[in-house]
Amino acid sequence: MTSSLVEAQSKSIDNKLIENAKFSGAETHHKHYKAIYQLDSNNPDVVKKAFRNIKNVLNDPRLKGKIEVELITFSGGTEVMLKDSGYEEALKDLINKGVTVAQCTNSLQERKLKKEQLYDFIGYVPSGNGELVIRASEGWVIVKP
Repeated sequence: MTSSLVEAQSKSIDNKLIENAKFSGAETHHKHYKAIYQLDSNNPDVVKKAFRNIKNVLNDPRLKGKIEVELITFSGGTEVMLKDSGYEEALKDLINKGVTVAQCTNSLQERKLKKEQLYDFIGYVPSGNGELVIRASEGWVIVKP
């Protein structure tokens, strides 16, 4: 390779690095955004990550006042909704921030649980997967932490 070719390639790489450093994220082009967070695990790290992800999206200045969020729990995530789970305040905090929090009733039946065993402030859907399918067809983004 000639030194001028090496120099040109080096400049090209430098320009790409400079351009990349200027990137500050996507711009919003819509008036309204919708995201549904899928929580199907009772792993404390995954649960905390889901709550943190939701708070982060709610606090994103690009999305402030423009986003609708739902948290749907099913399968292992059902345990998060149990009255003794220790997540009561975190769930209430999300609801107070405008997040809809709902539980799959199929998972209750499979786990032989009654609604009385879960927090009394959560909503219910017939199936978590059905909720995801419907929301996706309506243009909602599905997020799985």
